[in-house]
Amino acid sequence: MNPISIIRKYYTPETVAYKFLVQHSEMVTRKAVEVAGRAKHLNPDIEFIREAAMLHDIGIFLTNAPQLGCHGNKPYICHGYLGREILEKEGYPRHAIVCETHVGAGLSIADIEKHNFPIPKRDMTPTTIEEKIICFADKFFSKDNEPLKEKPIQKIREFIGKFGEDKLRQFDEWVIFFKEPR
Repeated sequence: MNPISIIRKYYTPETVAYKFLVQHSEMVTRKAVEVAGRAKHLNPDIEFIREAAMLHDIGIFLTNAPQLGCHGNKPYICHGYLGREILEKEGYPRHAIVCETHVGAGLSIADIEKHNFPIPKRDMTPTTIEEKIICFADKFFSKDNEPLKEKPIQKIREFIGKFGEDKLRQFDEWVIFFKEPR
């Protein structure tokens, strides 16, 4: 499977959206592979992580995010489930789940209802080690300001904390679980 070939089915390489998507995805992929290397004892599927991390945001073009060159008609929060639909049609159901479970620190049905998110009411929390690694790695890189610069953990914590103590607790658990060896 070649993630760039799939991306090129939906994005024109010369566009702003393509540039943002590929740059961000490459950074997330590097971080995810690095994190997976620290979790070798859990036997993560590194090749799958490389592929799924490159494709995790494939649904952004269907959202209204002009700063990213995306001019779709859906709110940005929808990019996860939209990406899932794309990758399911492409025949990659396992990769598709990563699209849906990487948003925030994962979204539960209660989160979706509480915030009235315009997305399907189903559990969208990462469950496999690969899903958790990609979700975690994604938090370190923005697509807006300084997309190529890794965010410090404190900045990520401040952002995630806005969505509830449970989300912050989840992220903090990942920080400990995936920490660099001393």
